[in-house]
Amino acid sequence: MQVTGQITNVKDFAEIRECPKTGSKSLHATVEFMPGQFIHNFGPKEVLDRPNYLTVKISDHQHIMLDPEFLQYINHSCDPNVCFDTKNMVVRALRKIEIGEEFTFFYPSTEWSMDRGFDCMCGSENCLEYIQGAAHLPLEVLNRT
Repeated sequence: MQVTGQITNVKDFAEIRECPKTGSKSLHATVEFMPGQFIHNFGPKEVLDRPNYLTVKISDHQHIMLDPEFLQYINHSCDPNVCFDTKNMVVRALRKIEIGEEFTFFYPSTEWSMDRGFDCMCGSENCLEYIQGAAHLPLEVLNRT
């Protein structure tokens, strides 16, 4: 989907794009990344004991608001191109990422049970249609991620 709304450069490797129709924001690559390549480190802006819409789970009872904040615009896809490595606190490419491509990750890869589920509209061939965390997925789906 081509987004033609406001574009904000956040780093030398990414920009935030805002969809003019929905106002939703997404993070896009401004350089190419190869599989396994380091994209950016992250840490806690705030640590919470419960998940919310913007947190990433880093342990059983710790959910963080992301720092740097622009990483919160990495949206969900059932066919992601990045992962949040919560052990090493880095974002890495899962596959080749082209210039202009949106960064996406599989929310259940860090979330056991999400604060609120949502209808997935990623359009991937393997789209799960409804995302609410790993606890709600069959084992065969978890094994492929």
